Amino acid sequence: MKKPFKPSASAKLSKLSLVISAALFSSALALTSAPALANLPPQVDGHVMPSLAPMLEHATPAVVSISVVGTHEVSQQNVPEAFKFFFGNRGQNQAQQRPFRGLGSGVIIDSDEGYIVTNNHVIENADKIMITLKDGRQIEAKKLGSDAKSDIALLQIEAKNLHSIKLADSDNLRVGDFTVAIGSPFGLGQTVTSGIVSALGRSNLNIEQYEDFIQTDAAINSGNSGGALVNLRGELIGINTAILGPGGGNVGIGFAIPSNMMHNLVSQIIEFGEVHRGILGVSGHSVNSEIAKAMELETNQGGFIAQVMPDSAADEAGIKAGDVIVAMNGKPIKSFFELRAKIGSIGANKKVNLTVIRDGDTKTFTVKLKQDQSAEIAAASIHTMLKGAQLTNDSKKQAVVIENVAEGSPAHMAGFKAGDIIIGVNRSRIKDIAQLRDQLKDTSGVLAINIIRGNISQYIMIR
Repeated sequence: MKKPFKPSASAKLSKLSLVISAALFSSALALTSAPALANLPPQVDGHVMPSLAPMLEHATPAVVSISVVGTHEVSQQNVPEAFKFFFGNRGQNQAQQRPFRGLGSGVIIDSDEGYIVTNNHVIENADKIMITLKDGRQIEAKKLGSDAKSDIALLQIEAKNLHSIKLADSDNLRVGDFTVAIGSPFGLGQTVTSGIVSALGRSNLNIEQYEDFIQTDAAINSGNSGGALVNLRGELIGINTAILGPGGGNVGIGFAIPSNMMHNLVSQIIEFGEVHRGILGVSGHSVNSEIAKAMELETNQGGFIAQVMPDSAADEAGIKAGDVIVAMNGKPIKSFFELRAKIGSIGANKKVNLTVIRDGDTKTFTVKLKQDQSAEIAAASIHTMLKGAQLTNDSKKQAVVIENVAEGSPAHMAGFKAGDIIIGVNRSRIKDIAQLRDQLKDTSGVLAINIIRGNISQYIMIR
C-alpha cells in the first residue's frame, strides 16, 4: 500500500509581504500593456520592478505536459454546448470506436513517489500516457486510478530530481484573490496566465456529477486541462478543468477543482486504488428566497433537506427532513450542490460535523458517512479484460453487477453483457468489487469468472 499523500507545509509570509506582493502584482498587470517598458532592467532608480518570475521559478517545474494515444467511443455527451472541455473530441455526435491522440497538463504533487494529478478526461481510454517535464525529459506514466464523477485522475512516474508543488487550503480562498494558471495550451509548451478568483462554489453546471468549482478569469484554453491554478505564493489552489466558451476559446470564465477536494479524492486513490465515496443519504434543494419564506428561515443560503433515507448516515445521526445544513466542519455551506460535492469528496466512514438550523435553533450533528454502493467503478483498473464494463456492488445479492458494457470493448469481446452478475472467480466466492479486485490482482493465466445471466449460472474464461 502506498503511503497517503500529505501536502507540504505552506510557506510562511508576513502580512506586510502579502500586501506588497498584491500591490506589485497589480502594478505588473498595468505595466504589461506598455511595450516601451518591456525591456527595462530589474531595477529602475533603485526600485525593484514587480514580477511574478521568482514565484514561477519554483512552481512551474511541478507542472507537466501530458500526451496520450488510445481509442474511445465517440458519442453524444450530456454536456451543454457552451461548455467545452480542454481535450480530445469529447463532444462529437457519433457512436463508434476511434483512435485518438490528445494533449493535456498535469501537476506533480509528490516528488518522492512521482505522483501526478490531472483530469480524468485527459487520460480516459488512453493506452499510452507520456509525461514531458519542464526540463524536457519524457517519461511514460502509469495510471493509478481515477474518478470520472469528479474528473480527477492520478498518475505515477519513476524519475529522479522531480519538483512537487505545495498545496494551499482552498477553503480559505476569497473572491478577488489573485490566481495564476499554468499549463500547455494548444501544445505550445508551458504557458502562464494571470487573473483573479471570480467566484467560488460554482455548481449545477452539468459538467461533472460533483461540482464545487473555483471560477477564474485567468486565460485557460485547450490543453490547460489538468494544469495548475496557483496563488501568489506558488501554492496549488485548484486543477483547471473546463471553460465556458461558446466559440470554443477563452472568454474569461474558467473552472478549477479546488485543491482540498482534489486532495481528498487522491488520498483515497492512493490508499484503495479507487474512490470510496462517502454518502450522507439525503435529497434536497438549495435554499433560496422562496424556500426561506415558506419555511420561515432567516437565511437564504444552505442545503434544505427534503428527505432523509432510512438507515442512512444522516438518519442515524439524527438529521431530519426540514433541516437546513448551513456549515460543514465549521465552513459555510452556500447550496445543496456544494454540500453534495464536499460530502462526495470525503471518503466513506469519515466523520463530519454538520451545522443545522431546525425550527429556528442551531444544532450540530456528528455524522459518520457510509459508502456509496451505487458508485460505478473503472473496471479496467481491476483487469484489462474488464475494460469497457461498468461495475456496481449489489449489497442485497452480495455480488457485483455489470451495469453496462461498451460495444467493441475488451469486456464485450470477452463475452460480458449488461445485467451479468459476477459471483465468483475460479473457485472463490465474490461478494463485492473489493473482493473481485483482490482475486484478480497479480494473477496470470486463465481465470474462470462465474456469472449469473438470467437464471443460468455460467463461466466466462479470461486471460
